[in-house]
Amino acid sequence: MSYSHYTMASGSRTGRRTFEFGRTYVVRPKGKHQATIVWLHGLGDNGSSWSQLLESLPLPNIKWICPTAPTRPVALLGGFPCTAWFDAGELSEESPDDWEGLDASAAHIANFLSTEPSDVKVGIGGFSMGAAMALYSATACALGRYGNGIPYPINLRAVVGLSGWLPGSRNKIQVSHEAARRAASLPILLSHGTCDDVVPYKIGEKSAHSLNIAGFWNLTFKNYEGIGHYTVPKEMDEVCNWLTTKLCLEGSR
Repeated sequence: MSYSHYTMASGSRTGRRTFEFGRTYVVRPKGKHQATIVWLHGLGDNGSSWSQLLESLPLPNIKWICPTAPTRPVALLGGFPCTAWFDAGELSEESPDDWEGLDASAAHIANFLSTEPSDVKVGIGGFSMGAAMALYSATACALGRYGNGIPYPINLRAVVGLSGWLPGSRNKIQVSHEAARRAASLPILLSHGTCDDVVPYKIGEKSAHSLNIAGFWNLTFKNYEGIGHYTVPKEMDEVCNWLTTKLCLEGSR
């Protein structure tokens, strides 16, 4: 394996809770380093499994950073503790958002990207809850601030969300002219299986619609007929092609 890993034992304090993040896995670029993407796993997973898949992709100019979420009680699982970027209940617009958890994880992710060289393009991607976290970060980037009002420090150049959703109240996002300009210039790729029984397809579709209405016009939504809550090679090929185009990568194919 050509990826290296290290332990990230940092705590991000937001309000009264401290979140301890798990181990982070890094896949270093095999060619010229042109882009860095933080990739976020789904509920109950960790950064290791995704780092192995991402290393196999024909994208030699990308450095992948695969952190592991904190272990916390999750309402969706009846309070059972597992790795989660934020506490999630029922997937609906009415369910309350865990702003503390969302902001703590978004800040942890932004912290990785803040130390990248200035000539390297940066982005965020993820699967399922990781995709929800990536979309939350996209809205923070456009608005210029986290949910708690603290300025968002990163200029994202690409966001990818596979089988995910836009966290509830972000469906009603209101943007200023400046935020609308940032939203319109941020490329987003969303893809979803039509037979997803974990994050229903209609939720993914509605999230794409909500982002579009909020001004994220540079958004591509792809559906995969008959596919459930998992990724398939064709989908990852599309991700590779999209990233190569949007980030203007050299020699990836």
